[in-house]
Amino acid sequence: MITKSQLAAYKPTTAYVGTSWAVMLVGVLAYLLGLWNAQSMLLNEKGYYIAVLALGLYSAISLQKTLRDRSEGIPTTNMYYMISWAALGLSIVLIALGLMNAEGLSLSEKGFYMMAFTMSLFAAVTIQKNTRDEAQIRALTAPMVTDNTDHAKLDHHATGEADTGKSLFGTVKSKMERDD
Repeated sequence: MITKSQLAAYKPTTAYVGTSWAVMLVGVLAYLLGLWNAQSMLLNEKGYYIAVLALGLYSAISLQKTLRDRSEGIPTTNMYYMISWAALGLSIVLIALGLMNAEGLSLSEKGFYMMAFTMSLFAAVTIQKNTRDEAQIRALTAPMVTDNTDHAKLDHHATGEADTGKSLFGTVKSKMERDD
């Protein structure tokens, strides 16, 4: 039997979720404040760096979601998968090229922007993962029929269908569907 408390053990802690959001806020705000205070940059250069950050954040989240969908057996198209990889790669290339060619910035400023950029991308992926984990825990625990001992009606018996390659949530969901 899998209990609700066992499923809840896979839910990200409040501290981890809060830290992820804090890192995202620090990364994005540091990046934007750096641009705001960059007196040697023209407005169009600042716009370029903001656009690259937006592309990077969106593509990192999109790629993480697509990879997670695939690992859980949720159908995704190869086209979207490849576009997500290409957009993330493009954002990294664009930030690197922009910073390499930014003659008005010192090496420490270039490092600052790259650090804030990568920190923001990592935090965005983590936030998306946390959000999805929490949603799946809610979905798996809410509709469960339980008995007085708070055990979900799922058992660990082997079935003819292999669960290899699936995440915990995909495995539990497929077991729930087979038991219905």
